[in-house]
Amino acid sequence: MTAQIQAIEQRPLLEPELIDKAKLGDKAAFKQLYQLHHQRVYALCLRITGQVPLAEEATQDCFVRLWQKLPQFRGESQFTTWLHSLCVNQALSSVKKHRSFWSRFVSSDIDVHSVSDEYEDLDKILLKLPERARIVFVLHALEGYKHEEVALLMGIATGTSKAQYHRAQKLLEAIIDKEPTDTGGHND
Repeated sequence: MTAQIQAIEQRPLLEPELIDKAKLGDKAAFKQLYQLHHQRVYALCLRITGQVPLAEEATQDCFVRLWQKLPQFRGESQFTTWLHSLCVNQALSSVKKHRSFWSRFVSSDIDVHSVSDEYEDLDKILLKLPERARIVFVLHALEGYKHEEVALLMGIATGTSKAQYHRAQKLLEAIIDKEPTDTGGHND
């Protein structure tokens, strides 16, 4: 009987169990939730904020906010959906907070190596877009928000969201068309 109890205690906890324990203040359970979701949250924050330092700050703020709001999670939606919404709001809040420090375009020497390989090239290109166009594009095209939802999140008109999305598409086309092909540095 004792061996069965030890076996149960030694098995990895499932996400719902981690959530329940973290809601009760279990920091080890929360750390495991952090480890499960940190990379995806960071990638989303980087896409929205456009700067590594802001993405790192937004990611940290997102998990602080998660710790504070976790007791409010009732399981009416999937945890990842709830966390995603929290993350988007936190990243947008970070952008607004630091807007006065932004230049129109992000420098091209940003270190995005910590982002998963699958999205690395896309992220490098997205970082070249102007702030509002990038945010609208990420929320609509990559995260699946409707223009009405993007408009509400950003405090803009639905038409402005559509216009910024169209702008982002055109700028991305231009950026991709300008990307040099690898010729080994020779123009034979």
